[in-house]
Amino acid sequence: MANKSWHLSRRTFLMGTGVSLGLPWLECMGNEQPQPATAKPKRLCAMYFGFGVSLPNADSEQAQWRWFPNGEGRDYEFTETLKPLSAQRENITILGGLSHPNGRKMGGHDTGDTFLTAALLNNQYLRNTVSIDQVAAQACDDQTRFSSLVLSTDGGVGEPTRSSTLSYSDQGRPLPALNQPQQIFDRFFGAGDADLRNRRRQLNSASGMLDRVLEDSRSLRRRLGKQDQEKFDDYLGSVRQIEQRVERSQRWLEIPRPELRDEERDRLHLDSDDKAPQLFIRTMYDLIYLAFRTDSTRVATYQITNMADASSKAGKFPQLEGFKSSLHNLAHGWNKPEGAEKLGQWDRFMAEQFAYFLGNLSSAAEDGGSVLDHTVVLYGSSNSTTHDNNNYPLILAGGKQLGLEHGRYLKFGNEVPLSNLFVTMLNRVGVDCESFADSTGEIKELVRS
Repeated sequence: MANKSWHLSRRTFLMGTGVSLGLPWLECMGNEQPQPATAKPKRLCAMYFGFGVSLPNADSEQAQWRWFPNGEGRDYEFTETLKPLSAQRENITILGGLSHPNGRKMGGHDTGDTFLTAALLNNQYLRNTVSIDQVAAQACDDQTRFSSLVLSTDGGVGEPTRSSTLSYSDQGRPLPALNQPQQIFDRFFGAGDADLRNRRRQLNSASGMLDRVLEDSRSLRRRLGKQDQEKFDDYLGSVRQIEQRVERSQRWLEIPRPELRDEERDRLHLDSDDKAPQLFIRTMYDLIYLAFRTDSTRVATYQITNMADASSKAGKFPQLEGFKSSLHNLAHGWNKPEGAEKLGQWDRFMAEQFAYFLGNLSSAAEDGGSVLDHTVVLYGSSNSTTHDNNNYPLILAGGKQLGLEHGRYLKFGNEVPLSNLFVTMLNRVGVDCESFADSTGEIKELVRS
């Protein structure tokens, strides 16, 4: 066949063009032409933790360490696990029974990738679909400097079924997560003439390289067979997306970065790392809060822990906080003697950090309410207990000014897909959304009538 009369080294090709795709500062670039911010921002963020929670029987001796509350509706009672969220009771709804139908068909440790997408991944097909945060980001794309903030403890993208990011593009590609507080701060709030000149040089250089890549690609494409052309077009779509991000960043370059208050700067610990979990998690939460408070972005995701087990930095978090086991071992031991209490104590630690984040959002006044009132927040896991992909432990918070009603524990049956929650969330933040993935409608119980 004519198309096999020449051979292209994949390594040579990637070396020739990959440099333009490997610049980490391109991953969270800004938006189209700068526009005045709307009066009342509508925000969305999602936090994820892997391996599920402690769920001893409600009549067992360790029942107080059960993640889900006792009772339901407005009369529910927190167990020891979620008591740190008591002050935020009227700002949260605890959700039981929801899960992704596709997730129930997947391996017990394989569902972190699809927490925000509802896709099906298996040995035959590992291509994801768009995540809800990126749908929301597209809807407010011209309003803020950055379309979204993608964070995780491990950073990057990880590997299929063991991802280290929650966010996926409209083509199902993982978006690399940031995990270094100082780097995140510099990107969002960095200032100074030298920094500005450096960014201008970087953007101009990236723009030139991308132009050359696209120019060379036109010649190369003509030499490919039909099947390879389809794959190559997919690749070029990613290159063009990066080119658009460069152009958007160039438009925002001369717009001054927001100023932070002294007390906000003082509480930041930009030198924190994954060796001190509580400080690190709170610093990441602080950075999301600041990005929202300054309207630098209206969309964020944060994968606190993932499903990568021993290879994950976050897998050691419990041991670094004084527990005797790794996160994976804690999760697997929840039904052993004293195991439910041990995992429950870790669940409580995580709830304390989430309560810290909600406290910051709720204490920041904004447009007759708070930043939290204008932000829809999802917190949860894609396991109930480890290896069980039903009944995800989920908390929906915030969004009171966007039409959400809270203060309850709501239970649903398996016939209600988690994607119904996603439709509800997207509609609250201004996305005209009739369906998402396998959704069958909204969850009307969450919407104020």
